[in-house]
Amino acid sequence: MSLDVASKDYWSEISRCTIRERCQFVFNNHLLSDVKFVVRGSEGGSESMKKIPAHKFLLAISSPVFYAMFYGELAEKKDLIDISDCDHKSLLELFRFLYSDEVNLNADNVMQVWYLAKKYMLPSLADKCSEFLRQNLAASNVFHVLPDAHKYDEKDLENYCWEVIDKETDEAVKSDGFVTIEKSVLEELVERDSLNVREVELFKAVNSWATKECEKQGLAAEGSVKRRILGERIVKAIRFPVMELQEFADVVLDCDILTKKELFDLVKYFSSVLKFPIGFCEATRPGSPQRIKMSRFASKGKGWHYSAGRRNSIVVSADKTIKLHAVRLFGSKNKEYSVTLQITDSNGVALATKTGMFVSELIQCERGDYPGFDIAFEPPVALQAGIQYSLEASISGSPSWYGRDGLPRVAHAGVTFFFANKSGADTTFSAGQFPELLFTVC
Repeated sequence: MSLDVASKDYWSEISRCTIRERCQFVFNNHLLSDVKFVVRGSEGGSESMKKIPAHKFLLAISSPVFYAMFYGELAEKKDLIDISDCDHKSLLELFRFLYSDEVNLNADNVMQVWYLAKKYMLPSLADKCSEFLRQNLAASNVFHVLPDAHKYDEKDLENYCWEVIDKETDEAVKSDGFVTIEKSVLEELVERDSLNVREVELFKAVNSWATKECEKQGLAAEGSVKRRILGERIVKAIRFPVMELQEFADVVLDCDILTKKELFDLVKYFSSVLKFPIGFCEATRPGSPQRIKMSRFASKGKGWHYSAGRRNSIVVSADKTIKLHAVRLFGSKNKEYSVTLQITDSNGVALATKTGMFVSELIQCERGDYPGFDIAFEPPVALQAGIQYSLEASISGSPSWYGRDGLPRVAHAGVTFFFANKSGADTTFSAGQFPELLFTVC
């Protein structure tokens, strides 16, 4: 009797000294195979079915599920087994592990291999998947991992997911996976004190989730519909009172999720008519970043003019790395200004540019109220400790207020800022524009 090619190859390698090496040889090999798994594959964009040869005995001694499938009381008699809940590459990695104790995990297959490891009761493979996920967990994928970590009762991984969410909330809630989470996860999220996110950004994310849920259910994404989908538990967990009036007006009012009574009471709270908000927590989340306002002028004056060729620039640095959320500029009461504000690093590279029309309004400041407006940056601009940056504003409009008696060094909230004059600029560290910086400490 002649041996086929596969047999010859096997027997030519008989010097392999371990059972592991011999099992590796017959992995995905028709030699001695007594069962084939039919599973979907995807090549060239079109679906196609593929067959994976396997060996019942090897599968059965590794997995109680395969043992029951092939040797139990209701053992499968067919030699073709259809598997519909995974793809070819993921099942192949499962078998690779059974034949060799090795597995090639990556971002594309780990979730499905993890599912198969749980399905076929392979705890050692499941542990490898969990460890891979832990090592590669980030804000961008945490909401893809968290639901399965909960479903599979992987407490350590689930807790680590929440740690990542707490630490990098702002990025996590803007990821693609956020709008896919279950309502129960969203409820748990918005009730956490430890979130590291501004409340207005959390509300934006919740609103996006509700909008996506309306699309899934074929409903109009109207405020009342989103309110019903979200439910009172989620809406009441948003801490609207800690928002600033301007961002509340710009973001929350237009969404129409709050009732007229809630809006009325919150506006009265922002206006100091109500001492306590009704129905909403006014305490800032302990884990959230606090936007700090740094004022650099001791006094103010009126009559700062804008004309062609006049420059408003300043050089700034800090002794700690910060995120710059907004730069405040002076204006005059209810006047409109056309502004282009640019932030550049010490090499002249532009880090951010903001252009628009802005209307000044009364800004409350511990050193005296003044008319002005914010130039906000989203995302905030990271300013590294010890590096000089230039703020340059091109402004046109009515004469405005301006700052006086500024200092080259200002310490505030544990951060020391240093200001220097820009050659040829009208604004200096002692007088002119840029009265306040709004920042968080990294």
